[in-house]
Amino acid sequence: MRKSISRLAASIGLGASLLVGSLAAPAAAQAEGKIRIAEQFGIVYLLLNVVRDQHLIEKHGKAQGIDIEVDWAQLSGGSAINDALLSGSVDIAGAGVGPLLTVWDRTQGRQNVKAVASLGNFPYYLVSSNPNVRTIADISDKDRIAVPAVGVSVQSRFLQYAAAQQWGDKQYDRLDKYTLAVPHPDATAALLAGGTELNGHFSNPPFQDQVLANKAVHVVLNSYDLLGPNSPTLLFATEQFRKDNPKTYKAFVDALAEAADFAQNDKAAAADTYIRVTKAKIDRDTLIKLIDNPQYEFTITPKNTYKLADFLYRVGAIKHKPESWKDYFFQDERPLQGS
Repeated sequence: MRKSISRLAASIGLGASLLVGSLAAPAAAQAEGKIRIAEQFGIVYLLLNVVRDQHLIEKHGKAQGIDIEVDWAQLSGGSAINDALLSGSVDIAGAGVGPLLTVWDRTQGRQNVKAVASLGNFPYYLVSSNPNVRTIADISDKDRIAVPAVGVSVQSRFLQYAAAQQWGDKQYDRLDKYTLAVPHPDATAALLAGGTELNGHFSNPPFQDQVLANKAVHVVLNSYDLLGPNSPTLLFATEQFRKDNPKTYKAFVDALAEAADFAQNDKAAAADTYIRVTKAKIDRDTLIKLIDNPQYEFTITPKNTYKLADFLYRVGAIKHKPESWKDYFFQDERPLQGS
């Protein structure tokens, strides 16, 4: 008997909601010298792993004469991340450009959420174990595709972008009904094992690479084919946190920049950091080879995010039209030269 991935998604969703519930409790405004960071799963969060492992926020705080306490949380899905940020339970949110644009749009004139930095450039793959699905046009009611958050995650937005290219803007959400909210590790395990109704996953590294070890799984869509090299995952914060905690905020940005230099220039050490911090069960040599992919770039400078922003405004998914990427990114002392 085939297991129901819907039950898996439901149980995972319950766990996530319980975690978010605990995070969403009313929280007092944070004073200078404390920062709470929410991340998700995968190599795309490697810069945060480096920051955590090397205590870089604390280091850059001391350079400014303050001690900084850093708290870390891990959630799954942009919706959960956005809820935690808006509840005041976290100060820095790590999620895809899709969730960032959603929360930027909805908080204008209130919390005024904007992106702080990119976490790098990485291709994301839509994979499937259905041999009949070679392109998105082949997806049908026989298919169930895992994404971190239905409709709003960057993977969902990539799928919508592809659907609009295939069938036109009016049908941009045509494939949403085939998606399920399942965290990347669980979706990867389900596809590797088989035996569930889940036969697709819009993933990220290293999960997309691990699942391709199953010879029945193949790549249907590469996000770089949609948008070119781009920054799919960002870090963002409220205007209030940035204003009230200038030293802590600066220490975070400086720490992130240092982590990017470290990861980009020493792939072996970066791989060791990822394994050490995440406790990932992945072969070290395989991981080094993976992150040494020339398509991967560890950088805080955003690349090619505006195409998705323009698309979301065009189809009505966001109400405010950004004139450029600078509208939804904070412009700091050391302004990013992005796109």
